[in-house]
Amino acid sequence: MGTVYEPYVFNGGVYKHGRIIELLEDVGGYLVNKMITITEVTMDMVIPEDDVPLIEELAKKQLGTLTKSPLTGVEIAVVSPTLASHHLPHSACDIAEYLRHPGAKTTMIGLARGMGRRVSLNDDFERKLINEHDIALYCLGSFKDCIVNKKPRLFEGVEVPIVATGGPEDIDVEEINGADMYIGSMGRLSHRMRSTNEINALDTMNDRVAELVEEMRRRQSKDPPAILPARAMKEIENQIPEIGKSLAPSPLVLKISGVRVKLPYDLFHERVRNVEFDEGPKLGEIADITRSKMNDYILVQIKPKSEVGFEI
Repeated sequence: MGTVYEPYVFNGGVYKHGRIIELLEDVGGYLVNKMITITEVTMDMVIPEDDVPLIEELAKKQLGTLTKSPLTGVEIAVVSPTLASHHLPHSACDIAEYLRHPGAKTTMIGLARGMGRRVSLNDDFERKLINEHDIALYCLGSFKDCIVNKKPRLFEGVEVPIVATGGPEDIDVEEINGADMYIGSMGRLSHRMRSTNEINALDTMNDRVAELVEEMRRRQSKDPPAILPARAMKEIENQIPEIGKSLAPSPLVLKISGVRVKLPYDLFHERVRNVEFDEGPKLGEIADITRSKMNDYILVQIKPKSEVGFEI
């Protein structure tokens, strides 16, 4: 059986935080993301399950904290019928921000033709962009009839798991055609979500989405990717130094079964395809390298072990 990795986030001081990174590399873990804000540092990482106590012990010595982050390595599309004032995007902003706390990377998407109960639609470009993510979370309204009978047409063509959010609490997910999960108490708001009940609803959302991700990973473990996505991301970073010069936020985004590389496709896709591993194969042999709908970036989708015939 291969090594089992667990996602964690370290929060602590900048001083000597390199010790955490060195130990992480020594035990075979991977740094997913690092953010420094003046004197504090936040680092998302995946750690071999058996070595978590070692990182925890060093984190305590550094007067920092190591917390499990179940959504690390997950890219979520937060979809609103529009991002205009008509749909009061305050809750969508808070949802996207709150999902980042346990490690998720979020993309806010406002549909061009999502407004209106009778005429709301999504187009082909939007469907393909949403399908590049691991999960699509739709921020819907406060009326049950609209959520159950009208807005599910926005799910058409979306192939990734769909989470629907809305105001009513008495909706069963079976009533919403195409949705995999429904979370209530999160309808349209004309203010930021600050009250106790609103924060509790956001906490519930994170817990429910984490459960969905855990189920996705459980299914994936039956036929895992040919290479750990975190390792593929590390090799891309090491072999393509231009990554470090990218002005995009999070130039490399880890996904459940791949990586989003925020470099121009035409200039760099061949170099990404030719990234090498010690075991012999190149990345292009074990992954599909395609043009992303997001800013012409590069999308790396790692093939499952059964398709490649081996696992690195």
